[in-house]
Amino acid sequence: ETCVTEESQRLIAILPKQIHEIKDFLLTVRRKDARSVKIKRSRDVVKFKVRCSKYLYTLCVFDSEKADKLKQSLPP
Repeated sequence: ETCVTEESQRLIAILPKQIHEIKDFLLTVRRKDARSVKIKRSRDVVKFKVRCSKYLYTLCVFDSEKADKLKQSLPP
C-alpha cells in the first residue's frame, strides 16, 4: 500500500513535463502563458525548454538539423 502525502503531490506538480512531438511543442510555445524559451545544447542532444505559468515543458531533439529548423520557427 502506497501513501501519497500532500508534500509529495506538490513535488510531483513542480516537476517539468516532457513533450515528445515537435508540433505539440510549437503549440505550447505559442500559448499566452508561455514566457520564455531556453535552448540547452550538449554533445548529443538539444533541449528546448519553454516556461509556462504552471509547468516547464522540455523537448529533446537528437538531430541537430531538426533542432536548427525548430530554432528558426520559434516566434520572436
